Amino acid sequence: MEGFQESQIVPNVITSLSTLLERVVEANDISSSQLSPHQKKLKKSSAFNGLTKPPISIKSYLERIFQYANCSHSCFVVAYVYLDRFSRRQPCFPINSFSVHRLLITSVLVSAKFLDDLYYNNAFYARVGGISLEEMNILEVDFLFGLGFHLNVTPTTFHTYYGYLGREMLMQSPLQVSNLGRSLKAHCCINEDESTYQEQLAA
Repeated sequence: MEGFQESQIVPNVITSLSTLLERVVEANDISSSQLSPHQKKLKKSSAFNGLTKPPISIKSYLERIFQYANCSHSCFVVAYVYLDRFSRRQPCFPINSFSVHRLLITSVLVSAKFLDDLYYNNAFYARVGGISLEEMNILEVDFLFGLGFHLNVTPTTFHTYYGYLGREMLMQSPLQVSNLGRSLKAHCCINEDESTYQEQLAA
């Protein structure tokens, strides 16, 4: 992406994305805990939902992916776009403590395949993500169908999401700490280019 200084911003992208996802996960975990037993039964199961919460933090998991996957830094911004699209299209599959790690490794895998000329195969990503190759293959297919195969990201959309991550980093500064109390939707809460999104939904 033109004007995107990868080597300078990737640590901030990782930090911002992990902080954002931690808030989303916390909100969705609270929301899920308030459901009645009947409502919980109505919730759809997903391949992304683990039986237990992984012991590794979101930030450490993202740093692990960044360290070993060797994908372009733009992949993490595009992975964020994909996570937002997935949560919009699949509201029954919230991003929570049981699903966030699988969604992260899958979104980065898909974005690397879409963006990069060279990328590691699914077996490698499975090892990085701490899952089996069979799981990785299933997650990739489920994620693609969950997105409706809407993988293209326009430069406008890319820079909008990148700008949001930049603002997320500013919010963590001591001068902006009061902004952390603002309300948060249960998903990745940023409006994508609506014309492109609606056209894809209508297709």
